[in-house]
Amino acid sequence: MTAPILRPIDLPTGEIAVHGDFDLSAASQWLAGAGPAGSFAAEPGVLRLAFPVEGTWTHAGAAIRQRSPGTVEVGVAAPVEIASRVVAQVSRMLSLDVDESGFAEVASRDSVVRRLQARHSGARPVLYSSPYEAACWAVLTQGMRARQAMRFREQLAVRHGRQVGDDGPVSFPTPQILAELDDEPSVGPFRLARLRAVARAATDGRLDTEELLALSIPDAMTRLCAIPGIGAFSAEQILLHGAGHPDLFPRLDTQLHQILCAEYALPPDTPPDELEPLTEDWWPYRSWVAHLFRLDRLRTAVSGEVAD
Repeated sequence: MTAPILRPIDLPTGEIAVHGDFDLSAASQWLAGAGPAGSFAAEPGVLRLAFPVEGTWTHAGAAIRQRSPGTVEVGVAAPVEIASRVVAQVSRMLSLDVDESGFAEVASRDSVVRRLQARHSGARPVLYSSPYEAACWAVLTQGMRARQAMRFREQLAVRHGRQVGDDGPVSFPTPQILAELDDEPSVGPFRLARLRAVARAATDGRLDTEELLALSIPDAMTRLCAIPGIGAFSAEQILLHGAGHPDLFPRLDTQLHQILCAEYALPPDTPPDELEPLTEDWWPYRSWVAHLFRLDRLRTAVSGEVAD
């Protein structure tokens, strides 16, 4: 593996103003139990992560602290000239760049969401560092369990990424590196070919976050599905967990559909066309509410709790 990233990680420091309800510990718990946890390391009071900075694809590290409800501090390990990019990317990863002011109103329209918001106060969607990383994860999980895909992801990062300090998180390989890999025993030739296709799409700008969010959902899906190895389900997940679209109902997420059927006392075979109308009350935070359902299911599975 290449040499560690810059040290120390705590300078330079940027701040993110928090508008609305946010709890960094809730984000850390999600990363520890699900989501893009492969290169993230959580410790009491601090969330440490590493990632390629979108656009420049320079490796960077960040140490995130929430010293007050209205402010999140970000210590940056990266060249000073891209420190502001790192802080902005952290803001997007924690969904702090989305106007949260109307999220509480969703609870007044849906009693199930009101219960979820009460159980998970301060929880927001936690994203992959970029649509590029989300797309790589989609490829790695195709046809295998998440735990095995996580091992493959960690092996790729250790072999071709960069580490923060001597024992910090490891950044995923940049698309330039991944696009040129001729052989990678940890994933095999077929999966590696798909990863290279994703990496080329990233270097060509076809996975740019702002461009994907500027498109309509159908157009963004079409762009993503044009990448070899990315189907409709993966495209939805990239928009949700990579670009951070705040108002997307995942029509192909059957696990989420099963949760909705149970929560709203609907037949278990209720099709997406009949589920989607009930999410109209979640507008414009359908992705956020979907995250709360997943988070609630994860918490119940881990703790053995019985949901209220």
